[in-house]
Amino acid sequence: MTVPFIKAEVSRYIDDEPQPGIVECTFVDALGQSHSFIEKTAIVSTEVLLATTAYPVACELACEIEAEWADQDGSPLVRVCTELPWGIESITGETRFIVRPAQLLHEAAA
Repeated sequence: MTVPFIKAEVSRYIDDEPQPGIVECTFVDALGQSHSFIEKTAIVSTEVLLATTAYPVACELACEIEAEWADQDGSPLVRVCTELPWGIESITGETRFIVRPAQLLHEAAA
C-alpha cells in the first residue's frame, strides 16, 4: 500500500512547544491558491527541524486521493483530502485541495 503526500515546504519555525516543535508549511494548489498549515514537525518531515534550520525546507503533507480527472485542456487534476491519516488542515480549516499529479509523492506505508 502506498500513502500519497502533497509536496510542500516549511516556510518558518514557530515554536518549540509542543515537542518536537511547530512549523508553518505552505504549498500552491493547481488553481494557483496558496495554502498554509501550522503543524508539528514530526507530522510533515522526517528531518529534525529546529529554529536554527535554514528555511524554506521541503516537506510532505499526508493525504488521500479522492478523485482524478482532466481539466478542459486535458491536463490531469487530483482532488486530495488531508483529514486522514493525521488530521492535517490549513489555517483556514480546509482539508480538500486540487493539485497536479506532479505535486504528489507516493511512498510505501510502513
